[in-house]
Amino acid sequence: MAGPPSGAAGGDTSLLRRINSAVTLRALRGGAHLTVTELMDATGLSRPTVEGVVDGLLHDGLVVEAEADADTAGRRRGRPARRFRFHAEAGHVLGLDIGMHEVRCVLADLTGTVVARHTRAVPGGLGAEERLDRARGTVNDLLRRAKIPREHLWAAGVGTPGIVDRQGVVTYSAAVPGWTGMDLGGRLTRSLPCPVFVENDANLAVIGERWQGVAVGSDDVVLILAGLSPGAGSLIDGRVHRGFGGAAGEIGALHLLGRQAPPESLLSTTGTPLVPLDEDAVADVFRLARAGDPVAREAVDRFFQRLVHDITALVLTLDPEIVVVGGWATGIDDVIEPLRTELAKFCLRLPRVELSALGTDAIALGALRVAVDHAEQRLFSVEHAGAAHA
Repeated sequence: MAGPPSGAAGGDTSLLRRINSAVTLRALRGGAHLTVTELMDATGLSRPTVEGVVDGLLHDGLVVEAEADADTAGRRRGRPARRFRFHAEAGHVLGLDIGMHEVRCVLADLTGTVVARHTRAVPGGLGAEERLDRARGTVNDLLRRAKIPREHLWAAGVGTPGIVDRQGVVTYSAAVPGWTGMDLGGRLTRSLPCPVFVENDANLAVIGERWQGVAVGSDDVVLILAGLSPGAGSLIDGRVHRGFGGAAGEIGALHLLGRQAPPESLLSTTGTPLVPLDEDAVADVFRLARAGDPVAREAVDRFFQRLVHDITALVLTLDPEIVVVGGWATGIDDVIEPLRTELAKFCLRLPRVELSALGTDAIALGALRVAVDHAEQRLFSVEHAGAAHA
């Protein structure tokens, strides 16, 4: 049996019970269906302790008895040993991406396994209140389609363009009309029965890529959301680097240092700047460039050289293991190999350069990962374990 922590012997039995509950939940959360004997081996706890902990977790709804395997049961004489599994469906977590042109939402169980998705288009010029209503409606539609009660939500992560402070307030957003000053975390908390964590979209995208994308296993990562106003999210030693005020990675402003042409002018093929954040117009320029149009190819080359400049600044500053390029679903894959070649000219150590594996899901999945982290803290921290379903 695992011994009690220092100071717990003869003292706080409630603390010891919470620790034992957390240890048992960890053993089951990986998906195994374990007997009491197997749980003893996995946790180092005694049989009476495991039995008591399992009874408590059954009562809280965090553990359920697994169905016996018919073949195994048929080969054994007598009653088979009871097996238990983590009740992943005891709660759910939400990842929400409130973008310029769409609201994207993913729902997962307590293991982080996605069980439902929903996306709704959003007009680019939609006002702040209407956009917020569209986000709420997307969540409501998703929960209704998945037949999940709102009360089952344990946490929600939310991504949005702009600078976001630690309280979930959008302190500045050039992309979304009326978004600057929006207390997004507070407003969504009123309509969602769970903690809400709001973060910059690029910061969440880099979290998503490290969780399920091309950056799995990497602790030093830079992700570029390529666009007319590119942004970057960075992981340093596995932690998001937000900066003092949450403005780290706003590389879309770098052209202002040299009073250079804005990106919407770089990609223009007519002499008239593109409408900022008009992704369809950008996709048309890339499409024409691939088709050999000389004016479009010149525009894409101008934009590409600026992108190299911006990424080089980050690489020289942070020395990441990998640079992930995401953002546009159309056209951006054409620049990956040239980007590697150009960065090799300027960087003292060339990082891996990869196209995002998650594409348009990166932000929502990063938001989901933040929500999963909160659920895990609730399940496994000593302060919360044993009371997670209260």
